[in-house]
Amino acid sequence: MRFREPLFLAAVAFALAAAPAVANTTVPLTPGASVTPSVGGPGTDDSVGPDELDSTFDNGGDGVNSSGIRINRSIAVHAGQGAATHGAQRAKSNPQLLQSFDGVNFHDQRYANGGNNFSIEPPDQALCVGNGFVVESTNDVLRMFDSSGHTIFGPLDLNTFYGYAPAINRKTGARGPSITDPTCTFDNDTQRFFHVVLTIERSGANHLDIAVSNSADPTKGFTVHTLPVQNDGTQGTPNHGCPGGPCLGDYPHIGADANAFFVTTNEFALFAPGFNGAQVYAISKRALANNAANINAVLFNTADLQYADSDGNPGFTVWPALAAPGSYETANGGSEYFLSSEAVFSNSGVDSRIRKWTVTDTSAIDTNPSALALSSVTINTQGYAVPGPSNQKAGSALPLRDCIANAPCSRSIGSPAPFYNQESVLDSNDSRMQQVFLANGKLWSGLDTGLAFDDGSTGNGIAYFVVNPNSNKVVNQGYVGLVGNNVNYPAVAVNPSGRGVIAFTVTGNDHFPSAGYTSLDAKIGAGDIHVAAEGVGPQDGFTGYRPFSNRPRWGDYGAAALDGSSIWVASEYIGQTCTFAQYNAPTSASGRRFTCGETRGALGNWGTRVTQLGF
Repeated sequence: MRFREPLFLAAVAFALAAAPAVANTTVPLTPGASVTPSVGGPGTDDSVGPDELDSTFDNGGDGVNSSGIRINRSIAVHAGQGAATHGAQRAKSNPQLLQSFDGVNFHDQRYANGGNNFSIEPPDQALCVGNGFVVESTNDVLRMFDSSGHTIFGPLDLNTFYGYAPAINRKTGARGPSITDPTCTFDNDTQRFFHVVLTIERSGANHLDIAVSNSADPTKGFTVHTLPVQNDGTQGTPNHGCPGGPCLGDYPHIGADANAFFVTTNEFALFAPGFNGAQVYAISKRALANNAANINAVLFNTADLQYADSDGNPGFTVWPALAAPGSYETANGGSEYFLSSEAVFSNSGVDSRIRKWTVTDTSAIDTNPSALALSSVTINTQGYAVPGPSNQKAGSALPLRDCIANAPCSRSIGSPAPFYNQESVLDSNDSRMQQVFLANGKLWSGLDTGLAFDDGSTGNGIAYFVVNPNSNKVVNQGYVGLVGNNVNYPAVAVNPSGRGVIAFTVTGNDHFPSAGYTSLDAKIGAGDIHVAAEGVGPQDGFTGYRPFSNRPRWGDYGAAALDGSSIWVASEYIGQTCTFAQYNAPTSASGRRFTCGETRGALGNWGTRVTQLGF
C-alpha cells in the first residue's frame, strides 16, 4: 500500500465565461509514493443483484445518480443531418496486419480483485506500447502483454493498481472511490509509461491520478501523483463556481511535447447541470519522470473569455497531441498542439469548423512556468454532424435481454420486474474530437459524424482531418463510411513519414460489432476499410436495456499507439456469444451462472481487440 500525497494547484480566480482574461498560474507539485502492482486470484464471488452497478456516480455513463442528479457528460443538443459522402478512396499504401489478439473484456472487469468490482459499461480504452510491452486498460481493468501478445500481467482492477480500497467490498458493502476514463502513453524521451484516470471520491472530491512507471518496465512499479480537479476552492484548487459544490474533471486525455506532459478535461458540475469549459493542465514531463521533489504545473480554463470562439463558446474535448519521434514543435520556445470540434455547440448538430489550440514556451515549464501561454484559432473544414445511434447486425443470441424478460431470471440479476426489450443500438458519440497525433509536420485526427451516402441511405462514420499547424489550413480531409453499416470511435496514430492508421468499431446490417481499421496518408486520405477481428455476436449489455439504463452506451474512445515501425490499435468489439440456456447454466469451473463459460458477465459482454500493423 502506498501513501498518497496530492499534486496541488494553487487557488486562482479562474472564472466562468463572463470573466475577464486571467493569466495562467503555476505551483510546485508534490509527487506521490511508489507502488508495485500485484494481482491476486480471480476470487469466487458470484453475487449478482442490487449492488451490481455503482449508482453513486452513474457508473461512468450518463444517467441519474443516487442523489437524484442527472450527470450529462455531453453538451450536444441533438443529432445533425449527415454529411454527404460516396465512400473512401484507396490510399497509396495499406498497412500489413502483423498480429491481432483479445485484450480485456467484461468478465475480466467484473471478476478482477476477487469479484469486488461493479459491472461497468462502456469500457473506454487506453493503449500504450514501448520497450517490448503492450499495456491495455479500460473501465476498470488492466492487462500487460509482451510484444507477441502473451499476457504477462493481469487482469488487475484499477482500484488495486492505484492503491485504493476495492470498488465494492461484497462482504461488507463498503465502497472505494469510483475510477473512470483511463488513458496512457509510453514516452520515448523519458522511457516511461504514463497512465492517467479520473478518480471520484464518495464525497464528490475528484482528482486525476497520474501513474508514471519507475522504469521502462511497467511491471516493476509506478509512482502515482494526484492532481485535484474539483475546482471548488478546496485542496488548493481554483473556485469555478459549479452549482451544487464540486466540479467534475471529466474525460481526461493526454499528450506531450519535448518538455511538458498535458492532461485536458471537460469540466461539468458534479451535482447539478452545467458545463464550464475544457481545462488544460501542463506539467513538467521531466519532473514527473524523475519523481522530483517539486513539479511545476500550469492550468488554463478555456471558459475564460480570451479563449472563446466567435460564438462565445469555450473549448470542449480539447484533445492534446501525442507526437511521433522527431516530430515535436520547437517554434515559440516549444509548442504543444490540441484540436477540438464545434458541432456539439450547434442547435442543428452540424458544423464545418474545428479549433486548433497551442500552448507555447513549453521549454520554460521547469524554470519560468508563468511564461506558458494558450491560444486558439478556428479552422474551416468539411461539414460534420453529431451522429445518431448505430445499429448492429441482428442476432438471436441476446441472453441478457432474454433474462430481463424472464421473471425468475430477471430477479436473479437485480431487475425489479421483467421488461421486454428490442436488440440494443450502440451510442455513436457526439462529434467530440478523438485522438490527435503530430507527425510529419501535421496534425492528424478524426471524430464521429452522421453520413448521407450517394444511394440515399444514412449511417454513422468518421470525419478525419489532416491539418498544417503552421498555416492553420486543412491539408486533407474526408470521410470513412460503409454503406449499410457504421464505423465509430476513431483513434489515429501516424509514423514520422506520414503514414498512419485510423482504428474504429464496425457495426451495422452486415457486422456484429467488429474491430476495424483503415490506412491514412496526407496526399490521398483514408483507404479501404479492413476488419482485424470480426464480431461473433451482438452487443448485449445493460446500458442498452430497461430498467438498467435510458441511454445505450458503447464506448467513448478507442486507442492507437506508435512503436518503432509498428502502429498498435485497440478497438471495442464482441468476441463471444452464447444462448440463454448457456447463460443461465452454472459454469463448471467456478459454478457461476451468467458467464457463459467465463466469457462475459451477467450484465455485459463487451470485449477489446489489440492489433499490430506495419508498413
